[in-house]
Amino acid sequence: MRGLPGKFIEFNKSLSERFDEMLPAEFRVDGQAHFREEFAPPHISKGALVYDVGGGKHPLFSREEKARCGLRVVGLDIDEGELLRAPCGVYDATIRADITRYRGREDADVVICQALLEHVDDTPAALAGLASILQKGGVALLFTPSKNSLYARVNLLLPVKLKRKLLRLLYPELADKSGFPGRYHRCTLSDFEEMAHGQGFAVIRKKAYFYSGYFSFFAPLHVLWRVWLWVFYLLSRERAAETFSMALRKK
Repeated sequence: MRGLPGKFIEFNKSLSERFDEMLPAEFRVDGQAHFREEFAPPHISKGALVYDVGGGKHPLFSREEKARCGLRVVGLDIDEGELLRAPCGVYDATIRADITRYRGREDADVVICQALLEHVDDTPAALAGLASILQKGGVALLFTPSKNSLYARVNLLLPVKLKRKLLRLLYPELADKSGFPGRYHRCTLSDFEEMAHGQGFAVIRKKAYFYSGYFSFFAPLHVLWRVWLWVFYLLSRERAAETFSMALRKK
């Protein structure tokens, strides 16, 4: 970003970060970073067959990480162009498919699904697709924004083209990772637990996150949102989550 508008946005982001430093540590955890660095890795053993569903050009593992752990990684995405844009060597094979319709071979040790399920029209069908990929005892690792988050509500209201323009202006580093149409069909922790049991999964771990940076471009708005989120949390606890992670074991 350049010029006065860019400086104004960066100044407000800095103020928002300073305000967040006063909040409890639980309210400062970046959910997606935590999922990638801390939540998912303990569930992935060396030599595992991993399906990265919806990872497209941003898979969980780099080529170096994949080689170090001896993983075999299959990329599955509805958009072949996204798969083709992935770094060379991160996938051992790719599958172009809609996870709500795809049915697998029950051969995977682990399925990764990060920031995908909020975009599907039929979340139970998508979970059935994930279950069909896993062998018995295999683990599905999910990271998903919650439909209860304020930014999810805004996402549902704004046209896709406008969202992408705003992202390029306010958060250029997210422009190629976000802006896809959001559905948020049953995207809450409690709904996911219910759907998971219905698809033959056992919930072995879950974590709610209470941070996102979408309103930090204007510090007064960010502070108002933080106050609202704190009240929501006091009243409803995990229902106030901005995002959440889950680890599900196929029975």
